[in-house]
Amino acid sequence: MTTLHEPAIPSGADALSVWPASTAEPRPGALSVGGVPLAEVADRFGTPVYVLDEAEVRERCRTYRHVFPAAEVLYAAKAFLCRAMVHWMDEEGLGLDVCSAGELELAVTTGFPPDRIVLHGNAKSPHDLETALRLGVGRIVIDGPSEIARLAAAVGTGGHQKVMVRVVPGISAGGHEKIRTGTEDQKFGLSIADGYAQHAIARILDQPQLQLTGLHCHLGSQITSVKPYLAAVRRMVGLMARLYEQHGLALPELDLGGGHGIAYRPGEPALDLPLLARRVRAELIEGCTAAGLTVPRLIIEPGRAIAGPAGIALYRVLAVKRTGSHTYVAVDGGMSDNPRPALYGVRYAPRLVGRHSTAAPTPVTVVGRHCEAGDVVADVDLPADVRPGDLLAVPAAGAYHLSMASGYNLVGRPPVAAVADGHARLLIRRESLDDIRSRDVGL
Repeated sequence: MTTLHEPAIPSGADALSVWPASTAEPRPGALSVGGVPLAEVADRFGTPVYVLDEAEVRERCRTYRHVFPAAEVLYAAKAFLCRAMVHWMDEEGLGLDVCSAGELELAVTTGFPPDRIVLHGNAKSPHDLETALRLGVGRIVIDGPSEIARLAAAVGTGGHQKVMVRVVPGISAGGHEKIRTGTEDQKFGLSIADGYAQHAIARILDQPQLQLTGLHCHLGSQITSVKPYLAAVRRMVGLMARLYEQHGLALPELDLGGGHGIAYRPGEPALDLPLLARRVRAELIEGCTAAGLTVPRLIIEPGRAIAGPAGIALYRVLAVKRTGSHTYVAVDGGMSDNPRPALYGVRYAPRLVGRHSTAAPTPVTVVGRHCEAGDVVADVDLPADVRPGDLLAVPAAGAYHLSMASGYNLVGRPPVAAVADGHARLLIRRESLDDIRSRDVGL
């Protein structure tokens, strides 16, 4: 396997730039988050374990509420969801964007108001739609023409459901081709260019039980530039203007989705949220004014940008292997609890915690324990004396790790612990062999 070694991670304060704001290092190597030493978390809950800084999650919610004061902010649950996360979003005044009956049921049974939830999905199952209607979900985003008749029939003649239409604006943006969803010829949404979006909207308007409240688009994920969002606003306002001319339709909502990029390694760019808020608002007002439209309420759906920087993954080193000039450091987790490196080729910035090393840094490849050559966590510099039993901490690990975890090699998914004010508590327990066996019901 050929690996490309990344530039050295900065030392000092810059090295903590992608860590939660509460991260402290009272002694060299003794990192703490939320007032809790990471080594204590690993000893108490075992490894691998995910650590979620509650204060960081809440502060990022408040940042969104501050920079987008007039917008509706929906947390994208697919990034990471558990009952505690649902509770925090409720307390911080965010809504939820869910993609399945499972996410929806978890939220509502935790006590989250269903009218503040939006259901997405390019292929919603009958169960998804039935659950959404039964629980009274706020809005359902129609992703294809077949959903219109299905949803109208499920609502019934005496019913009523608010809907939006997911539109493909024809804009390429995102950190990897597999997470770019604003372009033509992909599975999400209805295209403006070929007229399918306009046709679907006309069909919805013929269904009295469906109330069209607005348009929705999502450009992709891990976007670090403001420009694609401004282009999306222009195209969406253009469509809204045509709908007003053709149907006299003044839509009150415009959902620009999420995809707000974060830095995974020190020195990497992240999306400038205050700049995004100012430029999008100005573009929206200017476009609507020119078209003679009332400015719709903006909706945004951050997920990664709230959960990602608040999470840390802790792993134990199992083996150190030197092959020629290359050194592999194998840890007790990997692609079953974080498939992103294998899927998208991303790399992280792990560091040694729990002990101080004076050894010179040396290039290593941190790899997982799974039977795949692509199970690579990072190409990074670690102390030359790194050894089995050492604890490695991986920052920016709060989003699309556990939510995308698998049962590969029957390893079992890690637990999640929250830290706050010097205390750690378990949010999700470790998946045990008994859990795995209990699902295997046949011989």
